[in-house]
Amino acid sequence: MLNGTWHLVAWEIETDGRITHPFGPDATGLLHYTDDGGMAACIARAGRPRWSTGTPRSAPDTERLAAFESFFHYAGTWRMAEQGGKPVVVHGVSHSLNPDFVGTEQTRRVELDGDALTLSAQEGPRHHRLRWRRG
Repeated sequence: MLNGTWHLVAWEIETDGRITHPFGPDATGLLHYTDDGGMAACIARAGRPRWSTGTPRSAPDTERLAAFESFFHYAGTWRMAEQGGKPVVVHGVSHSLNPDFVGTEQTRRVELDGDALTLSAQEGPRHHRLRWRRG
């Protein structure tokens, strides 16, 4: 059902009827689901600048912080489940740019329509909606 590679169409966060795009409306991303239960997701702000020094080891702290703040990634395992009678995917996070994600389960509601996939989650008053296309 979800197996394969997905490309980000949009990451939207709705709060009190207002929609924002955390990495901009032209963010890029990949989502991989493998047949043996592995997954990886990454999202990046478009047009991220390269290191002024050619390497993060000697780049200024401001550049390293900007790189961290413009990229999202986690990987681990995945399984399908149900929540409230609706399909969800549960990501068991073993690796993440955000160390607080490691060891957590990230549950996302699933809406699948052909080659269009929407994953969503409620975070307090914020509703995250990530739209992907297969291929």
